Amino acid sequence: MAKQSFIERLDTLDRRIIFLIIGFVVLMPLLIPLGLPIETTQLTEDAFYALDDLPVNAKVLLSFEYGPSTKPEIHPMAVSVLRHLFSKGNKVIIMCLWPDGLFMANEALDLVARQEFNLEYGVDYVNLGYRPGNEAVIKGITKSFEANFSVDAKGTSITAIPIMHDIQTVKDVDFIFSFSAGYPGAIEWVLYAGDPLKVPVSSGNTSIQVNQLLPYVKSGQMKGVIAGMPGAAEYETLLIKKVENGEGQLNQQARMLLPDFKDNRDATKFMDAQSIAHLVIVLFIVIGNISYFVKRKKQRKY
Repeated sequence: MAKQSFIERLDTLDRRIIFLIIGFVVLMPLLIPLGLPIETTQLTEDAFYALDDLPVNAKVLLSFEYGPSTKPEIHPMAVSVLRHLFSKGNKVIIMCLWPDGLFMANEALDLVARQEFNLEYGVDYVNLGYRPGNEAVIKGITKSFEANFSVDAKGTSITAIPIMHDIQTVKDVDFIFSFSAGYPGAIEWVLYAGDPLKVPVSSGNTSIQVNQLLPYVKSGQMKGVIAGMPGAAEYETLLIKKVENGEGQLNQQARMLLPDFKDNRDATKFMDAQSIAHLVIVLFIVIGNISYFVKRKKQRKY
């Protein structure tokens, strides 16, 4: 039997070596970001500029409807949206329709509101916590926040929280943004709050949900969507570009935090790793096919 060439031997490469190579190419961009260019899409731009156009001191309701299983996709969006709103001087009211959403919200607030911006709880932002009931909670706050959230996540009476003094119902907020991994989520916010009360709605979702939301975007019922990890990376890119260029209503603190924004772009790092991993997988497929056809051609000669 003729001696096999290097190309032919690649066809029998130990799968453990392949797994090791894939693991390495995924890990390296996470440790040393490559900064691959991110092209933004209309869906993400619509969501970004809908929030960007809000005036100073506008009150935005953020609803956390995701947990640890979808954290890699949605949590970077939550961090970026909080940075965006706080850098413009907007007020943020947080609530959770998923039990795990409370932990996700606290983690995002701890990084952005406390560590980065050092904001005052109850004045610049509030976390009302989790309430069971799915869309019934949404319907409830269209009539009264106090009836559904008598206290916040810390147990403080809602009447003693300055940011809530002028908020009687969800109609009193300027924008609704849902971080949604399923039901209840963005669709319920559109159907039971956004449409009936004419409050603008947008959302950040897992990639698999986007097709369900596109009809609402096209009809104007939603102001864009941040679609999965690619959308989160696009939002990070838009925010960095805005702060770098000093566009619009930005406070000085946001410009000082620009290095932190650049260093803590999880979605961009994840997209670097994903892109390189996909490239290497395709490369292995191509090499495998070349090896197969070389061996097949050689066999025909004999």
